Amino acid sequence: MPISLVATESLPSWQDILSQCVEDPAELLHQLQLSPDLLPAAVEACKLFPLRVPQPFLSRIEPGNLQDPLLQQILPLGAELETVSGFSQDPLGEKAANPVPGLIHKYKGRVLLVLTGACAINCRYCFRRHFPYQDNRLGPEQWQQILEYIRADNTIHEVIFSGGDPLATPDSRFFRLLDDLEKIPHLKRLRIHSRLPIMIPQRITDTFCRRLRDSRLNTVMVIHANHANELDTEVAAALQLLRDQQITLLNQAVLLKGVNDSLEALVKLCERVFELGVLPYYLFTLDRVAGAAHFEVAEHEAQQLLGQLQATLPGYLVPRLAKEIAGEPSKTLILSTT
Repeated sequence: MPISLVATESLPSWQDILSQCVEDPAELLHQLQLSPDLLPAAVEACKLFPLRVPQPFLSRIEPGNLQDPLLQQILPLGAELETVSGFSQDPLGEKAANPVPGLIHKYKGRVLLVLTGACAINCRYCFRRHFPYQDNRLGPEQWQQILEYIRADNTIHEVIFSGGDPLATPDSRFFRLLDDLEKIPHLKRLRIHSRLPIMIPQRITDTFCRRLRDSRLNTVMVIHANHANELDTEVAAALQLLRDQQITLLNQAVLLKGVNDSLEALVKLCERVFELGVLPYYLFTLDRVAGAAHFEVAEHEAQQLLGQLQATLPGYLVPRLAKEIAGEPSKTLILSTT
């Protein structure tokens, strides 16, 4: 049975759902009616990067279908154990742009804050699967250092909440951090990157949405949907709550082999997010993180797909194809071959 977006005494809260994620590969295979032959490799892969997936997302996966595009994003595989040239633990060079714990400053005018290392889901292609979260914990002392850093640089106009997943942070703490940032005069925008509206749509509550609406900062929510099958009616209801409070909604996706590397999948994704009031924003090629090489789509194939998208959809439904290169001052756009 689907879980209501409204928490009551008889229904679990989003915190309950988050605390009950599947973390045992054997349990994952059992729930999804998959062959136990997959278990040894899954156990080994989980030693490098743990399994974590919430029940709302699991409920959208077709049992017994090893090719399900949602399953492909969360199933630990033996391919993750392979060492592949060109793939590293820090593909975006974030360690070099980490001036104070919890803050990454790579691009002019904006800083990224790692609010938490917690996530609702461990996507197997995650570019931060090796990130040193233990060195970037946001305790009171670290938070004051971050505020001082932002106050001292009046060219910073935008703060990006990231993680982990910033919406894994309870409202009480999230709102305190927002209160502090709103007092910095030169800040104009808050951008929140989160998969929780998709993974656990119950996280999006009236209270949370109203606080974002009331912020003096112009707020943008970037959801991370890679396939149209992720966007069921419960996700649609959560996104509607955000839209009702005039929150700008964007989607960024990662181009992933076996998940969305076809024209049909990308067209359905772009049309579905727009149907839900979300503008397609970026389609990224894979960040070359160690353990995720089996997801990579060759750049020339990505260019061909972009050209096909441009020939199929109106321009406002076509996301920008881009990649991130460590040390570059911005994302690098990739043009189609047509």
